[in-house]
Amino acid sequence: MQNGRSVSPLRSRRAKLLAGVFALGAAGLLTAQTIVPSQLAHAEAVRVNAASPADFSDVVSTVSPAVVSVRVKQAVEPRMMNFNGREGSQEFFKGLPDGHPFERFFRDFGNPGAEEGQRERRNPRQFGMSQGSGFFISKDGFVVTNHHVIDRGTEFTVIDQNGDESNATLIGADKRTDLALLKVEADKDFTYVDFADDAPEVGEWTVAIGNPFGLGGSVTAGIVSARGRDIGAGPYDDFIQIDAPVNRGNSGGPAFNMKGEVIGVNAAIFSPSGGNVGIAFAIPASTAQDVIMELKDDGTVVRGWLGVQIQNVTDDIAESLGLDQARGAIVAEAQENSPAQKAGLRSGDTILAVDGTSVEGPRDLSKIVAAYEPDTKVDVTIWRDGEEQDVTVTLGRLKEQEQAAVEQPQVEETKTSLDELGLVLTTKSEAGMEGKGVVIAEIDPESPAAEKRLSTGDVILEVAGMQVSNPEDVLKALDKAEKDGRKAVLFRVETNNSTRFVALPMNLA
Repeated sequence: MQNGRSVSPLRSRRAKLLAGVFALGAAGLLTAQTIVPSQLAHAEAVRVNAASPADFSDVVSTVSPAVVSVRVKQAVEPRMMNFNGREGSQEFFKGLPDGHPFERFFRDFGNPGAEEGQRERRNPRQFGMSQGSGFFISKDGFVVTNHHVIDRGTEFTVIDQNGDESNATLIGADKRTDLALLKVEADKDFTYVDFADDAPEVGEWTVAIGNPFGLGGSVTAGIVSARGRDIGAGPYDDFIQIDAPVNRGNSGGPAFNMKGEVIGVNAAIFSPSGGNVGIAFAIPASTAQDVIMELKDDGTVVRGWLGVQIQNVTDDIAESLGLDQARGAIVAEAQENSPAQKAGLRSGDTILAVDGTSVEGPRDLSKIVAAYEPDTKVDVTIWRDGEEQDVTVTLGRLKEQEQAAVEQPQVEETKTSLDELGLVLTTKSEAGMEGKGVVIAEIDPESPAAEKRLSTGDVILEVAGMQVSNPEDVLKALDKAEKDGRKAVLFRVETNNSTRFVALPMNLA
């Protein structure tokens, strides 16, 4: 590989973010042959004619020049003294007599009224340093790494395999997929690598190259252990699991197949101790390529937004809704003024498809919707009132949103027991709260409700599609569900300002 020559040519195409799960791949090294018996009585066990593990040196020597270390200078916010939960120390020192010893301390270190120059001299800005890995994807100096590597960074330095350092500029970053794009300006072409188009099979070899523990270019090898892993990192989780040893500092580095193509961007490890235990996770090349192309074009990633709180449809929820099988994503709540609410989607609707693309669960729905541009009209197929319906929704633009937590309500002593479900209920007014709903005052830790992760302080908003305001409403809804022959009844529950559905089994004995 000569400087400026691509290991494999970079494909140019319009990015469609997270348009689906592409399997990512490599050339297989094992040849499997199934022995087909001529007669069942003489059947033989399946055998594999396997070559010995490959020599990785050719792959490593070819792609290593494209792999870099990334050093990030981060601003550290100065910590002010905090008394009684207040910012700074002004309240603590208010009213001190002239000449008090603390007055000078306050004036020198905590006085928000001091001139800017004085505060800078007394409290100089502090910086931290972090390190990760990355790799060139173009000869003109674009470098891929993780968002968490560059997060809060003020200066970025790329260090190649020879130890040469180059300043880099942050082009853009996407927190939701943990990807970032840097740019190095230089009067030379860089060796770069391309993302794989083909899917890796579980069991294929992979080579990880990066900067573990700041040691510089290091190589490890292993196999693809699994695909499609959801580790709770975000709504678009679709990680490749590999067993190649990956440690702190490998973040942002590439995982290669035997063709020298990038099958994933190393992003996370599972480790009880902080060291490698053979479980690492890489962002698939399909996801990385789409995101990086959008960052390269616009410096940001634009996603469609539906505006619903959703959850899995379990077997018991499907039974309570009359669905033939557990599929789709049930709407716990349509957010206020969201595209979903404006189109008429409501709590209890189960989303089965978007523009004809089946939705298997919440993760599918998130990725499907995110692939559309804002202002796109889509036909959403839902299950409502025992039948399929189509609703046209004009998608909005997804923005970073924060949700404030609220304290658990304190409940009073006036209660109603539902022994078969393991619940004791009270009204909101008796719990010192306003609005509709019934509060869970107590819960049996061995009950079906506890198994479904209901907790004291949760608010029941609906039972079997009926709004409830007191425990008697809950009893009436349960009686109706039992008369209708339901094996499970659907509760809509609010927990910490978030709603979800829980299906509890009916006692039909």
